[in-house]
Amino acid sequence: METLLSTTISGLLMGMLFALVALGLAIIFGVMDIVNFAHGEFLMVGMYAAFLTATGLSMEPLLTLPVSAVICFILGMGSYYLLVRYLLKGPMLAQLLGTFGLMIFIRYLAMAIFGPDYKTLEQGLLIRPSINWGPVMISYPKLGAAVISVTAFGAVYWLINRTRLGMALKATALDVEAAGYMGINTEKMRGLAWGLGGATVGIAGALLTNFYYVFPTVGLLFVMIAFATVALGGFGSIKGAFIAGLIIGLIWDFGGTYVGPEYKFALIYLTYFLVIILRPQGLFGW
Repeated sequence: METLLSTTISGLLMGMLFALVALGLAIIFGVMDIVNFAHGEFLMVGMYAAFLTATGLSMEPLLTLPVSAVICFILGMGSYYLLVRYLLKGPMLAQLLGTFGLMIFIRYLAMAIFGPDYKTLEQGLLIRPSINWGPVMISYPKLGAAVISVTAFGAVYWLINRTRLGMALKATALDVEAAGYMGINTEKMRGLAWGLGGATVGIAGALLTNFYYVFPTVGLLFVMIAFATVALGGFGSIKGAFIAGLIIGLIWDFGGTYVGPEYKFALIYLTYFLVIILRPQGLFGW
C-alpha cells in the first residue's frame, strides 16, 4: 500500500513537470499549427543555462530560473524570426524538416561546445534527500519542481485567458487572417508564441537540473514525453496539456516501479502511438 501511494504521488509530481515541458509545444502548435521538433533542444539549452550559471557563479540553482527563461525566450524568438517565418511560406514538409534540422543543429552545437559528458548539480535548496510523510517517501527535488511548475503553468494560463495579449494570441490561433483584419500584429503574436514556448520549457529544464543529468542529447528523451503529453491532451489545448501531463507522469512512475525502469519510456511511447491511432484529436483537442 505504501509503495502504491508513494508511486502515485511521485507520478503526479513528475506529471506536473511534464505538463510544463509540454506547455510550450502546445502553445506553438495552437497558434501556428506547426510542430517544433527542436522543443527538446530548447529544454536542453535551459538545463545548460541553469547548470553553467549555478556552477560558474556559485549561486543557488533556483535563482537560475529567470536566466534559463530569458535565454530560451530569446532562442525561441530568434528561431521564429530567423528560420520559422520563412518556412511558413513553404509546404508542410519544409516546416517539419526545418524544425528537425534546427533540432540537429542545436544538439550537436551543444555537443561540440560542452562535450558528451554527463553533468550534475551537487548543491542546492532542492538537492536533498527525500522527506517522510508518514509511511510515504516523497522526493524533495520533485516536490519543489512540481510546485514551481504548477505556479509557472498557472501564470501562463492566466496570461493567455485573462489578458488582452493572451486574447490576441488566441485570436491568432483561431484565424490568423481575421485577427490581422482586426488590427492584431499576427507576426508579433507568432514570434511571442515561440518565445513563450521557449521560456516555459527553459524553466522546466532549469528545474530538471536539480535531479537529472545534463547532457547534449537529453532533449530527445523529454521531447518524446512532450509529444505524448500534447497528443494525449489535444494539440493546442493548454488544459489538456496539464491533465495529460499528470497521466503521463503516472505512466512513467508506475511503469518504472511495477514493470521495470527500462520500460517506462517504452510505455510512454506506446501511449503516444495508441492515442494517435485511436483518438488523434486527444482528450481536449478540436
